[in-house]
Amino acid sequence: MNKFKKMVAIEPTKLLPEWDEKLEALAEEAIFYEDIPADTKTIIERIGDADCVLLSFTSFINQEVLEACPNIRYIGLCASLYSPENANVDIRYAKEKGILVTGVRDYGDEGVKEYAISELVRLLQGRGTAMWKEEPMELTDVKVGIVGMGTVGSLLAKTMKFFNMDVNYYSRTRKPMLEEDWSMTYYPLDQLLPEVDILITCLNKNVVLLDEKAFELFGVGKILMNVSIAPSHEIPALKQWLEKPGNFGFSDTEAGLGEAVIGMKNVFAGKNNAGLTSMAKVRLAQKVIQNIETFLND
Repeated sequence: MNKFKKMVAIEPTKLLPEWDEKLEALAEEAIFYEDIPADTKTIIERIGDADCVLLSFTSFINQEVLEACPNIRYIGLCASLYSPENANVDIRYAKEKGILVTGVRDYGDEGVKEYAISELVRLLQGRGTAMWKEEPMELTDVKVGIVGMGTVGSLLAKTMKFFNMDVNYYSRTRKPMLEEDWSMTYYPLDQLLPEVDILITCLNKNVVLLDEKAFELFGVGKILMNVSIAPSHEIPALKQWLEKPGNFGFSDTEAGLGEAVIGMKNVFAGKNNAGLTSMAKVRLAQKVIQNIETFLND
């Protein structure tokens, strides 16, 4: 198999150490940085003359970086990649330069569905520091709305049906199979919001759908859970909504809600990404390495 001359991971890749060793075997020289670069200048300095660049979802490789580092042949995103619009790499310009950009999908979904059910059960039954209603509740027949029916959204929706929840959804494209085989109901977003008691957003990075008007439609006494890696909402609008009694906000990471609401008593945000369990890291590493080996073999 061919090798890269120089591989550089410009930030932590979230892979386990043993997988970093396997990556090192795919290049004559390999450098893995353990901190996030502060700016574009630092990214350029780290890449230097490398022909292979790895990164997670935190840093951004823009046109300036690609022009300053002409040796790049391959960029491996150690995170989900859905579309050029939502990527943290300027994929269109990379393509013009003949650089292949790859990403991975469907590696951390199991942990996300476990997180969602766990947090909802704790709140509905009052197992933690708060309880949704005056008496403990089951998930049974509670109306939930899923926004974004990609892989994660579809998996969550099916999980909610397993717990006999009333599942409704909004997506850019309708999913007839879910409606017919799983008895889920489609609504336009402005109709979904007042219809459901729990809203779970499963959107790509940088897709913001919930503004002040949307939260007004959603109403009070409701639960918002965001399982995206970035806010699916305008943060000031969320803060204003959370200040109303009976509303709760959840995300597996603080970045999923926004710093302005962290610390509020009705906000529950974790420190760890639910999709980055040790099992998910193995699946992620396998897919990252498979992408690189495919490129080198070709």
